[in-house]
Formats: sequence, C-alpha cells, structure tokens
Amino acid sequence: MFSGFEEHRFQSEEVEIYTRIGGSGPALLLLHGYPQTHAVWHAVAQTLAEHFTLIIPDLPGYGNSVGRPLDAEHIAYSKRTMAADLLSLMDELGHPVFRLAGHDRGGRVAYRLALDHPHRVRRLAVIDIVTTLDAWESMNWQRALGTYHWSFLAVPAPVPERLIGGDPDFYLEHLLCRWVGNRDALDAEAVDAYKRAFRKPSVIEATCEDYRAGATCDVEHDRADLARGRKIQCPVLVMWGRGYLSSKADSPAETWCKWADDLTEVALDCGHFVIEEEPTASAQALLQFFGDT
Repeated sequence: MFSGFEEHRFQSEEVEIYTRIGGSGPALLLLHGYPQTHAVWHAVAQTLAEHFTLIIPDLPGYGNSVGRPLDAEHIAYSKRTMAADLLSLMDELGHPVFRLAGHDRGGRVAYRLALDHPHRVRRLAVIDIVTTLDAWESMNWQRALGTYHWSFLAVPAPVPERLIGGDPDFYLEHLLCRWVGNRDALDAEAVDAYKRAFRKPSVIEATCEDYRAGATCDVEHDRADLARGRKIQCPVLVMWGRGYLSSKADSPAETWCKWADDLTEVALDCGHFVIEEEPTASAQALLQFFGDT
C-alpha cells in the first residue's frame, strides 16, 4: 500500500512510534483515527508524496506503535502528551516546521499540537471532527445513542477492554459499518491491517485510554484554552463528510470559528472515513490547502 515509503521507528524512554516516510518537499504529518492505523492514508499517499515529504505514523499505542505506561489520570493518552510525543518524532526527523492533517482521534491530537506549539505548525487540516469540548457539551440523548462509543470506551478499565477483547474483529466491523457511507469503499488490505492491530490487547487498552483522556483531561485542556481566548494561529481546513457529521451539526465549521480565525471548509458526500471513501477529492482538497504556501 505504501510503495517506495521507508519504515522508521522513533523510540524514547516511554514511547515507540512506528512511521512510514516517503515523498519529497515540505513536511506533512498525517495522523489517523480510531479504530484504525496509519493505513487510512494509503489511497492518497502517492499523490501527496509528489508534493510533500510525508510522515505517517501510528498514533502512540495504536497499530505498531507502543504507548506510554498508563496512569490513573489518563495523562499518558491525553492529546497534549500524544502531540508532544509526535513533536519529538518530527524533531528527530529534522522538521522544525511542518503541515499537519488529522482524521478523527488524529484530528484531536493535531489541533492540540497546533494550540500548544503554534510556531511549529504552518497549516492544519482537521477531518470530520468538532473539538472534544464541543462534542461533549453538545451531547444529548439522541447524540449519545449515535456516538455511544464515547461513553462506552471511557468506562473505567477493564470493562470495555474485556468486552471488545472477546471478539475484536466483530467490534471493529461494527464500528466501520456504523460510520462508513459506503462499506465497499474501504480497501480490504487496509481493513485487514486494522483488524491485525485491533486484535492486540495492548491496542485495545490504549484506545480505551485515549477515550478516557477525552472525557477527562482533554476536555479540561480545551475548556481552559477557550476560557483564555486561545486560538489556533495558522490557517485551518475543516474537511468533513455529509453522511456522518450532518446528523450532529449543520457544519462543523460553525464550531471551529471559536477556535480559529482563518478557516476553509470542504464538505464531501461520504461517511466518516473521508480520506478512504473519497480519496481523489480528499487529495485535491489537501493539495490545494497545503500547497498555497
């Protein structure tokens, strides 16, 4: 799926990040979401690599990466900590300034990185999300049913880990089918990669910790920033699928206006897995946005 890309492992005392690297030009860091791996970018990687040096990691704890040791406050999987770990990866690779795109949970790491380290991110694309604070504060019983996994995965260990671990393939397929607009659009090889990773107890544990952080420290970090009037300093692309977020918001860009002044919006007719369901349109939108400067 990533012909011509190199494999790289960044290792510190507490985290190990598996990464694909390929292409040439300015650096572009691409972050995947739940319950997937870096393989989500396979259909756009070759096109983007003609213009950018792509750094495509598995998030800490996901895929072939190893996350930090767990802690009672879930700080190890806070988006602030994950962003800092990925910043260390970019430091090792020699990219002091870079472009950044994130889908789903990767989008949450991405906007946190842009907020905490504004001098490092030249442009930011957030794909099919609103902020963590906005997601929780807009939750009502209808939305809770539609996004039940937010609460389920945040339940204290080991309940979701045990339930998911009993049949991880079933749960992953359940999520894919629940969120996708067209299941046939998901590449079989990529889905196999998601399943192999998701069968690991360590990955299930890490992904649950990701959501526990989302319900605790992440939302508090967002709330503190909003109270201070802190905003994302770089231009932001809000890209989303009408078949998923339209049930939760008329446009996610409406909520992002609180967080950034320079916004571009692209809405596509697809489900949640925007990059995989509409790879040509997604690549075009990303090239246009990131290629402006």
